[in-house]
Amino acid sequence: MNKIMNFKEALSEKRAVKIIAGINNFNIENVRNVVSSAIQGGAHAVDICFNKEIFDMTREMTMSSNIAIFVSSVVPQELATAAEWGADAIELGNFDALYREGRRFSSHDVLNLVVETQRLLNGKDVFFSVTIPGHISVAEQIELAHKLENMNINLIQTEGSATVDTQKTGALGLLETAQVSIANTMELSSNIEIPVMTASGISVKTAPMAFAAGASAIGVGSAVNRCENIISMIATVKSLVESTGRISRREILHV
Repeated sequence: MNKIMNFKEALSEKRAVKIIAGINNFNIENVRNVVSSAIQGGAHAVDICFNKEIFDMTREMTMSSNIAIFVSSVVPQELATAAEWGADAIELGNFDALYREGRRFSSHDVLNLVVETQRLLNGKDVFFSVTIPGHISVAEQIELAHKLENMNINLIQTEGSATVDTQKTGALGLLETAQVSIANTMELSSNIEIPVMTASGISVKTAPMAFAAGASAIGVGSAVNRCENIISMIATVKSLVESTGRISRREILHV
């Protein structure tokens, strides 16, 4: 089974885990640790920035594993180039880091970027994931998701933590950070047929809630990247993978 088929199988079983190094993370040593923790922790995919040196390192590291490599960018030419490199998947998005730079993406922006990327791919068969901007209204998100579904996009990724300004700590802080993305997941998964990945602010504690809300996958970045050492990173990834089966949708919806 090739790597993207392994990821698709996990998607179909609603248990896929993608570890995100970061769209703007060009620190090769940090990415090395993220990828290593994803491999050793049993994740199904790792998401890296558009950078040939980092891509080559990641491909070499994952050679003997089943982990799929996603390359993220908001530049169509970079996504098409990543497909030529041999990326298992391309991701238009992971916008959170870009919001901190003051950038925003509308539905119109996303659609234009997808159209241009597909034009540049020129029929090349590559798994294509697209992030739905978390700052637009739910109605707009659903409308955009339907359009992307009709364009044969393989996976929708939600977000939302960038819209939350929580001052809380502990469990309440974790819940507030994840709640928007999880709510968006619930809305989108109820309205489209293609799988939904919940990302942005997801942690070990909130991952089961994402699956209970209808997610087929979770995308986790900061919960791993902020760990103090590689041992903690591996332990976090393992806990995320183990969390996929801890709670059912029925349980969470009837709390």
